[in-house]
Amino acid sequence: MRRLLLIGIGTGNPEHVTIQAVRALNAAEVVFLIGKGDAKADLVRVRREICERYIEGPQPRFVAAADPARDRTPADYGVAVDDWHAARAELYEDLVAKNLGDNGCGAFLVWGDPALYDSTIRIIDRIHARGRLAFDVEVIPGITSVQALAAGHRIALNGIGEPVTITTGRRLAADLSADGATVVMLDGKVDFAGLDPNLTIHWGAYLGTSDELLIAGRLGDVAELIRETRRTARARHGWIMDIYRLARPAT
Repeated sequence: MRRLLLIGIGTGNPEHVTIQAVRALNAAEVVFLIGKGDAKADLVRVRREICERYIEGPQPRFVAAADPARDRTPADYGVAVDDWHAARAELYEDLVAKNLGDNGCGAFLVWGDPALYDSTIRIIDRIHARGRLAFDVEVIPGITSVQALAAGHRIALNGIGEPVTITTGRRLAADLSADGATVVMLDGKVDFAGLDPNLTIHWGAYLGTSDELLIAGRLGDVAELIRETRRTARARHGWIMDIYRLARPAT
């Protein structure tokens, strides 16, 4: 039976790749590379470099494809994401059917960890539910940007006995914790509108890479510096992946 490996590869630093992930990479005959356009070509390049670094013997066959476009201004966010996932499932199923034999082993290399704000597991589950292809799935965890942010700033994510909330920029206003830290991912705006300026922020971008950026301080003091740093970095690279932690000052 076919095997599909969903391998978490961390946030861009090849040294984030675990021994378990290295073993999985060496089992793969085909690696599926899903690109997001020329602006994010670096993300595909890093995946190739990880394979070249850790795979012993001949490299696997690389199969590249463009990720389906997603409606970024939908009337209904949930419907738009569901439509996008359906399109991705069609693409992935077609790639696997055409490029992986009945007993072959293929891999998808997932930025960060497949279990945290990534859709690959859901996409593969959709394909499995349709029943057109028979395969087994194995998920290999990876270092997340949440861990990399804490390591970069040399902080603990939580206060003693306090919770940590992990949410998105879209839900920040509703999810901002009153008695613990809040980690915010997938914030396309990063404008901090309506937030208490006395919050402490730890912000990071391109975590774990040579381009890593880190800024921390009182939100009211560093908000504009973060926004300007972010604008400059995005213009230089053509893309940005960033994350931040908010917490109320200790009393």
